[in-house]
Amino acid sequence: MIALGGNALSPKGETGTIAQQFAKTRESLEGIFNLIAQEYQICITHGNGPQVGDELLRMDLTHDAVPAHPLGVCVASTQGSIGYMIQQSLQNLLRRKKIDREVVTFITQVVVDFDDPAIKNPTKFIGHSYAKNEIEVLAQKFDWEIAEQNPGKWRRIVPSPLPQYILNGISLKKLVDHGSIVLTAGGGGIPVYYDENNNLEGLDAVIDKDYSAALMGRILKAEELWIITDIDHAYLNYDKQNEEKIGKITPDQAKQYLDEGHFQAGSMKPKIEAALYFLKYHGEKVVITSISNIQNAIEGMSGTIIRNQ
Repeated sequence: MIALGGNALSPKGETGTIAQQFAKTRESLEGIFNLIAQEYQICITHGNGPQVGDELLRMDLTHDAVPAHPLGVCVASTQGSIGYMIQQSLQNLLRRKKIDREVVTFITQVVVDFDDPAIKNPTKFIGHSYAKNEIEVLAQKFDWEIAEQNPGKWRRIVPSPLPQYILNGISLKKLVDHGSIVLTAGGGGIPVYYDENNNLEGLDAVIDKDYSAALMGRILKAEELWIITDIDHAYLNYDKQNEEKIGKITPDQAKQYLDEGHFQAGSMKPKIEAALYFLKYHGEKVVITSISNIQNAIEGMSGTIIRNQ
């Protein structure tokens, strides 16, 4: 199971044109090919933060002429568009390497608990930043909840409930077991819940992709979870003078570091929490590393590796 960060496809500092995203996708997949070459059965989920942010900005700029979409539809759209870029790039790479494997993109709904306390306590920043006077106009028009992320920079906030159930898990497992490379639960999945009539309804929320990847790994009975981010390792005392790379550790050590507060909310903390969940159910090993460091991590020479003993 591979969780690919959204910034791997649209890095900070780039405008995020489709040409740039395709180029970065191809670069990223060269790293992931090291896992394909090991003949892994592979399922990939991906982030979509920059891409959903652009979708929301387009709607902010055109809402007077074109009706805005709910957040769930934006997640679905980016699952399709990012899936297309990864799928085509991976198909071309496999053809060049003379490997006959199918690549499938699966538009994925993920069920959350409507009574999850997180739904009444939105904390996840989405979309672009605005001055307070600008965002207040949009918040009133679209019924947004907003918060100041940095001094003078305001953004929309939405809930981030935990994933409870990934729809179509049986179909996804059959595809992966058959040897297809499956792209699923992009952006953490489209958040849905069951209403009082037992019908699925969408929800303006964001599900953390690493939690969904861990849950998907449980469904697949995956042995390994690879969390691909923008740093080679997790760290103790990150960004401090005494920071220290975390190499090979046990789940108990990871839990200890988590409890000691070494991992920031919204960045490394959910990755470690997802790793511990995965290792509790069927998982044998979690690797946290960057695209460029995958081969070193495969050889056990680098990356943060959390392994059940």
